[in-house]
Amino acid sequence: MNSTAPIFSKTDSLKFFRTLNSRVNNYFKENNLDRTGNWKLHLKTIVMFSIFLTPYFFLLAMDMPFWVYLLLNVVIGIGMAGVGMNVMHDGNHGAYSSKSWVNKFMGGSIYILAGNVYNWQVQHNVLHHTYTNILGHDEDLEAGRIMRFTKDAKWYRLHKFQHLYSVFLYGLLTFNWAITTDFLQMKRYLKRNLSYGEFKKPAIRWTTLIITKIIYFSIWIVAPMVMGITWWKVVLGFLVMHYTAGVILSVVFQLAHVVEETENPIPDDNGEIENTWAIHQLFTTANFAPKNWLVNYYTGGLNHQVEHHLFPNISHIHYGKIAEIVKQTAKECELPYYEFKTTRAAIISHFRHLRELGRQPQLA
Repeated sequence: MNSTAPIFSKTDSLKFFRTLNSRVNNYFKENNLDRTGNWKLHLKTIVMFSIFLTPYFFLLAMDMPFWVYLLLNVVIGIGMAGVGMNVMHDGNHGAYSSKSWVNKFMGGSIYILAGNVYNWQVQHNVLHHTYTNILGHDEDLEAGRIMRFTKDAKWYRLHKFQHLYSVFLYGLLTFNWAITTDFLQMKRYLKRNLSYGEFKKPAIRWTTLIITKIIYFSIWIVAPMVMGITWWKVVLGFLVMHYTAGVILSVVFQLAHVVEETENPIPDDNGEIENTWAIHQLFTTANFAPKNWLVNYYTGGLNHQVEHHLFPNISHIHYGKIAEIVKQTAKECELPYYEFKTTRAAIISHFRHLRELGRQPQLA
């Protein structure tokens, strides 16, 4: 990762964000609404945690056929992704509630999803939301040598097949969180003195990481074995759960930024980005299936990534309404507003983009 942060342009002759921010503020004021979650989000929290944890308790309490055991682990994975996108995500953005302790509590649900609050907030809130789609600064574009997400990344021969093998790697996302990613990220972020909000001593960060990992593996590995489930079934179920959640989360994230329409701006020789931060978000982000009720509900509004990137501290339950304001304002300013009408169209664009990037650089 590049340690020299890019500088965004401060010149907005279109007054895009000033106009947009004023209109969004007026929407909440005129409708007497809080920008955070409400009963709809609270009910959804119960639903997602039920999908996530109910099968787990069934696994502990009942003896069942092997295929049912695997199926329940798939359901746990679906619930795991659902909690992450709907509850944890809003909580760690401070958008779940107007009360900070509620946001911390809900954001802390990441500990039973295999992650770590500090790492996630630095990687997502700081690096990804600030330097969206900028190679060397947005870690969501970093996948070592095995994947190439931008034409400016180094090309290797194996990338010719990345549109075929990528989905198998996507399933390892949360599994890697649990095993290696959190430890590597924490070492890297603490070395760079990165933080989101209050900066705590490294000893506190490491202690929290180790204790929460012990609790995590006690819940998902030790407890099932203690309850009499054979060790290999526990391990297999653990992998199935993570693979299901990993594929869902990875694909949802990729459809927002790694598609044919979105751009990967690079700083000029002075380290400056051409556009302001807000306009940069329009060029680097895309929505998908905005009218699909199920997609809107399950992904926690992450199919409205344009709105989320412009207003990360607004709860996702409001994105459907403010999307109309964002789209109209972008149109008036003659700025892009990338949107796929269906999830299928976005998925096709993503894998087609991977295929193009997998060709030799001069063909990509």
